[in-house]
Amino acid sequence: MRALMLFLLLACTCNISHAKEFSAKVIAVLDGDTVLVKRASGLMKIRMAEIDAPEVDHAGTGVQPPNSQKAQAFGETSKRSLSDMVLGKQVQVASQTVDQYGRMVAHLSVNGLDVNAEQIRRGMAWEYSNFHSNQALIALQEEARKAQRGLWAQGNPTPPWEWRKQHPSTLPAPAKVTASPVVARAASIDPACSSKKRCAEMVSCDEARHYFSQCGVKGLDGDGDGVPCEGLCGTRK
Repeated sequence: MRALMLFLLLACTCNISHAKEFSAKVIAVLDGDTVLVKRASGLMKIRMAEIDAPEVDHAGTGVQPPNSQKAQAFGETSKRSLSDMVLGKQVQVASQTVDQYGRMVAHLSVNGLDVNAEQIRRGMAWEYSNFHSNQALIALQEEARKAQRGLWAQGNPTPPWEWRKQHPSTLPAPAKVTASPVVARAASIDPACSSKKRCAEMVSCDEARHYFSQCGVKGLDGDGDGVPCEGLCGTRK
């Protein structure tokens, strides 16, 4: 079985051997198939290639991905699964293309593990390759289905692409600026700004700096020295 798994995971990556690759740190996981990474050139949102994870509910968080929908069963579980694998870690990114929303579409790997394929193997996402042509991913999905892993424990789960048809996105109008106009304005501009406001909610210095500088959460810098969440980022010398 281990030999079969190795073959399948290698087969999953054979079609991306010529893709542009780079290393980046994952500073936020938005759902089961979308992450925010930080590299030298800045922040980048990545939509994971050839998979489609259950939808999560972003209402009230300030995060509005292009396909923001009503929450779907196993959406949060899928997000946690991906977070466990990549959040706060350095990952290898094999880019494929840029989608209509400006997100990079890519395969992710961490310590040699194909994260896209692993989400399917765990039953946390559907295979969603072009015309469903990736036989290796289809085999992993069938294995998860037979084992009733993750979302397959539901028996007959609804694929996300069908869920989106049944639950059209209805993005709310921008919230009125009240007590914190900087935060509200930043959240409306940067889709990676959520409702996090405390250092205890941050998982890394990079994430703390993102919320402090890009999202306007100035409360992260309690002593006003320009360094947010000093327990994560240390003090300025």
